[in-house]
Amino acid sequence: METPNQTLTAAESLDIIAKMIQEAKGNVKRNSIYLLLWGFVTVAANLGMFIFIQIDYPRPYLIWLITIPAWIATLFIAFKQGKSKQTTSHLDTINASLWFSYGVTILAIVGFGFKINYQINPIVLVMSAVPAFVSGVIIKFRPLMLGGIFYLIFGVVCFLVDGPWQYLVGAIAVTAGFLIPGFMLQNKTDL
Repeated sequence: METPNQTLTAAESLDIIAKMIQEAKGNVKRNSIYLLLWGFVTVAANLGMFIFIQIDYPRPYLIWLITIPAWIATLFIAFKQGKSKQTTSHLDTINASLWFSYGVTILAIVGFGFKINYQINPIVLVMSAVPAFVSGVIIKFRPLMLGGIFYLIFGVVCFLVDGPWQYLVGAIAVTAGFLIPGFMLQNKTDL
């Protein structure tokens, strides 16, 4: 049986869009744990790398192994959240696809980083601007949009400084781009 096409009024269309944005905001607020988790992990790894280089530790890159437990935690959290029923809007799907493609791209950059002597911090920071900014636009959350802008600015700065200092710039960028917006999003009460 065919259903007749219904024409929505402008007010009904705006109401549907407003509800989708509210649902996406709520889902992103629940998912602020990822901003905080990865924010802390990458700040710790960047600071550790900077310190290890300063003290001439022979394998400073080993600090990045802390991302392995973070990946495990991410998969566990995602599995646990997937079991609980949540309303998923089209905006949620777009946002999840954006972050998934970002993660896959980062893995490719890390995997082939040897081709550019692992000087990947500026590239990762500039790339991080996109999902942070777009997620902020999707949920209409200005601090996350600003976080994306900070990622872009610090990514450009990172291209201009020497290797060891790139990790200090990276720690600052992640703090401004993920941690501060993540805490603000988690503590926001009107979402």
